[in-house]
Amino acid sequence: MNDTRVKIGIPGLDDILNGGLPAAHLYLMEGDPGTGKTTIALQFLQEGVREHETALYVTLSESRQELLAVAESHGWSLDGIAIFELLPEENSLKVDRQYTVFHPAEVELADTTRAILDRVEGCSARRVVIDSLSELRMLAQEPIRYRRQLLALKQYFSDKSCTVLLLDDRTTTDRDLQLHSVVHGVISLENLPREYGVRRRRMQIVKLRGSTFREGYHDYSIKRGGVAIYPRLVAAEHKPGFPEEVVTSQVHELDMLFGGGLHRGTSTLVFGPAGSGKSTICAKYAIEAAQRGEAASVYLFDEGIRTFVARLARFGMDPETHLRSGLLHVEQIDPAEMSPGEFVSRIRDDVSKRNCRLLVIDSLNGFTNSMPGEQYLPIQLHELISYLNQQGLVTLLVFAQHGLISSELVSVVDISYLADAVLLLRYFETDGEVKLAISVVKNRSGPHEKTIRVLSLGKKITIGNPVSGFRHVLSGVSETLGAPGDSTYNRTDGH
Repeated sequence: MNDTRVKIGIPGLDDILNGGLPAAHLYLMEGDPGTGKTTIALQFLQEGVREHETALYVTLSESRQELLAVAESHGWSLDGIAIFELLPEENSLKVDRQYTVFHPAEVELADTTRAILDRVEGCSARRVVIDSLSELRMLAQEPIRYRRQLLALKQYFSDKSCTVLLLDDRTTTDRDLQLHSVVHGVISLENLPREYGVRRRRMQIVKLRGSTFREGYHDYSIKRGGVAIYPRLVAAEHKPGFPEEVVTSQVHELDMLFGGGLHRGTSTLVFGPAGSGKSTICAKYAIEAAQRGEAASVYLFDEGIRTFVARLARFGMDPETHLRSGLLHVEQIDPAEMSPGEFVSRIRDDVSKRNCRLLVIDSLNGFTNSMPGEQYLPIQLHELISYLNQQGLVTLLVFAQHGLISSELVSVVDISYLADAVLLLRYFETDGEVKLAISVVKNRSGPHEKTIRVLSLGKKITIGNPVSGFRHVLSGVSETLGAPGDSTYNRTDGH
């Protein structure tokens, strides 16, 4: 059995295919117009040129000029790729020639197929793209004839040790399952509309005979330079060991809330209302990591980088020095312009290339907005958090509750069970003054302090004494206890 693999030339796709497509077979790539079929096909042929293989692009729908325009938009040269045009002539649209879009001399499917095979023979092509099958389907007119021609093509290319990519724009109303049964593998591309922002593009390997591949949907994007595919993260594939270690913020009282600090290989959810200090506390851990000489990253969904840096400076932190050294990486993410798969891919690169040891996502509310449906968020986050934990990172996840003051600890999506520790921040009122309360309500890594302390944010982060004389502080609507023996009390919400 021939186990030779043919690389597509797109790292993410080759990874999904476990090294590429098995050589000398017929493959189908299907997708609606605009999903990037032509771009991927050109990358496939360019990889062939780099491997010193003869590459042929047979176009039944686009002209040479249109293909060159696609290449130019990506900054490519198609030198080394033979382009064979089988397009309608100008007079083919006259009334007496409307039997098909092809010239009458090419109206028979057999003649068109013969012309393709002659060109393959003439250049001894090892990689071939045929664009598109909708034209062949129209020429065949009858499904049985169309299937027979495809079977003949399959046998021919197999004997020639040629790897062929057939493009189909799915312009027919019915899904062509017969075509799926003929080819050796099927790559499906999709465009998913969103109410705001760019369309979400995703792909999947529907079929690949005799070969393992990473199943499921994988996000991808089309940018200058070609298609980039972001393989779905499978945390179980990444299990390196790491030394046990406790990471501190250098704010003693804060570290003691966690029983001494955060443990490496754990994730912490920082939950609270807007303006309660969630981002500042997380940034403190990132700054201290950089101070120790470790790479740290902060991904911002809700705040600009300039505002973030200026705010930290007001709290006595120095992000600029670490930004210049490269130990601190701060990146602003626009969820309307980026798919979840691309975001996860950036984090993976951060871990593998920068050796990032502490990661802050600020906030998960922004990450939620990048998802097409909230029901998929816990699954995506579970894989991401498991991966980061297995890599030995300290992960801080900011999640904002709805509204400044709430009587319930609720969020749009419950992801608290995914985190190893939960740090809770709340507002409460005393003597006409709004104050902040901080407490750790969960810590899987070990014992933690169970007190509720006062948090002050000034020139530095200060954790004060335990809150006393109140109850229901964590509910957001605290009550002031009356004097000992007095059954009355004052509610701090004014009721």
